[in-house]
Amino acid sequence: MRVLVDTSVWSLALRRRAVEDSPYIRELINLINDSRVQMIGPIRQEILSGIKAKSQFASLQEQLHPFPDLELCAEDFEYAAALYNTLRGKGIQGSNTDFLICSVSLRHSLSIFTTDNDFTLFARHIPIRLHNVGG
Repeated sequence: MRVLVDTSVWSLALRRRAVEDSPYIRELINLINDSRVQMIGPIRQEILSGIKAKSQFASLQEQLHPFPDLELCAEDFEYAAALYNTLRGKGIQGSNTDFLICSVSLRHSLSIFTTDNDFTLFARHIPIRLHNVGG
């Protein structure tokens, strides 16, 4: 199954001092090697945002080039808004990007690989699939 990798996992691997024995980084490497990684523009933007050094920005851009963005459509944004409204009605908050990730994952039958515990909460109320390390 293809996997939509969230900013939190990319950030572990690319932006922070990587912990070589991190199970998340090992799993990301496995997904990349198996050509299962999927990307969307808003995740790419989050990864690249806040980079002060132009050389680091260019390096991150280059590292992300092998992963083309899935094309987003109006339906993705509309469904993300509906998911936001559904969960907000249950007292659960999340970011617009998080709900867009959920929407795209459902439309494309992708699991979501993240370290963000908000998605675990979302999964209790909407039919997203989370990718587990080693999964």
